[in-house]
Amino acid sequence: MQKINEVVKKDTAGYPERVLQFGEGNFLRAFADWMIDKANHQGLYQGSIVLCQPIAQGMGEKINAQDGLYTLAMRGIEDGKPVEKIEQITSVSRCINPYGDYEALLDMARSADLQVVISNTTEAGISYHAGDKATDTPPQSYPAKVCAFLYERFRAFGGAADKGLLFLPVELIDNNGANLKRIVLQYAEEWKLGEEFIRWVDEDNHFCSTLVDRIVTGYPRDQIEYFEQKNGYSDDVIVTSEVFNLWVIEGKKEWADLLPIHMTDAHVIWTDDVTPYKKRKVRILNGGHTSSVLAAYLSGHDIVLDMMQDDVFEKYLDKVLYEEVIPTLDLPKEELMQFASDVKDRFRNPYIKHRLLDISLNSCSKWCARCLPSLIGYVQAKGELPQALTFSLAAFIKFYQGEMQDGAYMGKRVDGTTYQIKDDTEVLAFFADLWADKDAAGVADAVLSHKSFWGGADLTEVAGLADAVADYLTAMEQKPMRDVVAALV
Repeated sequence: MQKINEVVKKDTAGYPERVLQFGEGNFLRAFADWMIDKANHQGLYQGSIVLCQPIAQGMGEKINAQDGLYTLAMRGIEDGKPVEKIEQITSVSRCINPYGDYEALLDMARSADLQVVISNTTEAGISYHAGDKATDTPPQSYPAKVCAFLYERFRAFGGAADKGLLFLPVELIDNNGANLKRIVLQYAEEWKLGEEFIRWVDEDNHFCSTLVDRIVTGYPRDQIEYFEQKNGYSDDVIVTSEVFNLWVIEGKKEWADLLPIHMTDAHVIWTDDVTPYKKRKVRILNGGHTSSVLAAYLSGHDIVLDMMQDDVFEKYLDKVLYEEVIPTLDLPKEELMQFASDVKDRFRNPYIKHRLLDISLNSCSKWCARCLPSLIGYVQAKGELPQALTFSLAAFIKFYQGEMQDGAYMGKRVDGTTYQIKDDTEVLAFFADLWADKDAAGVADAVLSHKSFWGGADLTEVAGLADAVADYLTAMEQKPMRDVVAALV
């Protein structure tokens, strides 16, 4: 069978390399590179992307063997129906490996065409690494690579203000852009690169904090034959994702002109504050997961799709999102309602088999970050407890009922299925001791008063919460979990 680059014409060949991207993996190729491809094909942009491997081992050779061409298959629910959209992405010109050819990276620093730097180097990527030097080829940490890269550019163009770059990091940490800039400047000071360079980095380069949202399911190993038959070619770096996409970028509106992806039908929002959008995602999308999947698993479901096909849990999720979470958020209600509807469609995606046990990992810290702010916000706004979120706290505690077996902390469903509960060692040790000699009220009081779980707060001080959680725990002992959920909706 012919390869993709033997079948597909690269109609963007010759476009100037305006974007450098640290990260050649599945996420950015199914997200940012797809958005840039849309802008190119809609006549809004004329630019190609140079990928750069952030680590020595990567996909560069496979990408270059296909001339940067690859397939993106987007699958999900739209208007209540399953859809599959397949596109050939032509926005990537090549991939470089700085560990084998550092000069190729420095050549990009000296390029007058370059305007934008995108990165996804994992959550640990934006961090300081002691010992990195400007003379390393390359330095180890991503911010050190950026500092050395910018110094080369500063020297090549004599510190020209118009040769500063727009940085769009998508690493999943708070204030990713601000943190990247802070560490780059830290290296500049440490390496004694001069006040003029430091001023240029600070004033003439733009570091944006961003929020990204798209589930990328990666290389479809078990469906390669299906895609080859459908597409009529082979593709060694095909990537699959859901249909939904969102990129929120915090920065000055005029910076958007450098990369006009917001003018396409991709969901790109430029804003002066990313915080409300992050809160929306954490509380509705992530909170929707954490508030529902533990009870769903204890009711016998194994994947999110199973849960969404159970009318009891769908109604329960509606109660959580529309009645208890959305009233605590400060974006326009119409936007919040649409986002919640999109979240439900994403949960119903028949192409994604998202295991509930995978989502259950570290549920203690997740419940605190994702659900507790909504519960407290509801109490403050309404003067009463939110039923479904209070129940979800009890369901979390019930899910963590287990015992140590051969070094693993194991729980058990009523059908006898055992499951491993995964969390920090201190959390598991607390729960292993908790269930030995306490009744429901004692369990509720002990968990809610354990301040380290709740950011220093004592949740027994929330009026009626400990008693309500104890009542739900008692009900879970007396009735099947699904019946307890059904009584809420």
